[in-house]
Amino acid sequence: MSSRPVLEETAARFALLGDPTRLHLLSFVLDRGECSVGELAAAAGISTANASQHLRKLTLGGVVARRRVGQQVYYRVAEESIGQLCDMVCASVQQRASLRADVA
Repeated sequence: MSSRPVLEETAARFALLGDPTRLHLLSFVLDRGECSVGELAAAAGISTANASQHLRKLTLGGVVARRRVGQQVYYRVAEESIGQLCDMVCASVQQRASLRADVA
């Protein structure tokens, strides 16, 4: 079993990914690579300020990294395992939805 600090950090990471807006932003970054705040806000249908708040949380949690070029801030996935985790969970959710549809 993992140590308590590792479990707490894992729970914090899952909490970060437990917000639909943050997942949408992360999904877009995973699909497109590095993106500006404006691109991410438009993709999620939210304000730039709201996107910035969510991206700040993802940055502090180590999920995404940021790079500033003049006035623009660009975000990218900080570690590959995040994409693998999202793929695994999304595949599981899709499989469960398919099974439920078959039963109905």
